[in-house]
Amino acid sequence: MTLSFQISNLKPADHPRALDVWEASVRATHDFLDEDTIQSLKPLVQEACLECLPVYCVRDDSQAVIGFVGVESPKIEALFIDPAWRGNGIGRQLVSYAVNELGAELVDVNEQNEQALGFYQHLGFEVAHRSDVDGFGKPFPLLHLKLAE
Repeated sequence: MTLSFQISNLKPADHPRALDVWEASVRATHDFLDEDTIQSLKPLVQEACLECLPVYCVRDDSQAVIGFVGVESPKIEALFIDPAWRGNGIGRQLVSYAVNELGAELVDVNEQNEQALGFYQHLGFEVAHRSDVDGFGKPFPLLHLKLAE
């Protein structure tokens, strides 16, 4: 079932909850990351994403963040959905917002994250090239995707 959510700016007061969403999402989709790596990435996500990027979110009825997208046009830098809310169209709605309202046309996906790759390909992105390391220089290959013409 696809629901429609209002998209709003992520506020500094939302950062702890957004970081919880990030961690839960990573644990649900990034089974190639060990516990030490997840813990080492948390402060990087806080600093490089939540504090430095324009981040847009959707909230549940209690106003808790349940998904967010960070965009530095023309690139989606982050997209994370609370696993309890996956399958409700939140990711699709946030990507649509990023593309149509913010001019996003690029996104990077961990090569081992087949769920994310399939999701973006379903939305019209295609692999443009590959890197051996992630954006933090860690040995997790990235696929660089571009919105198909």
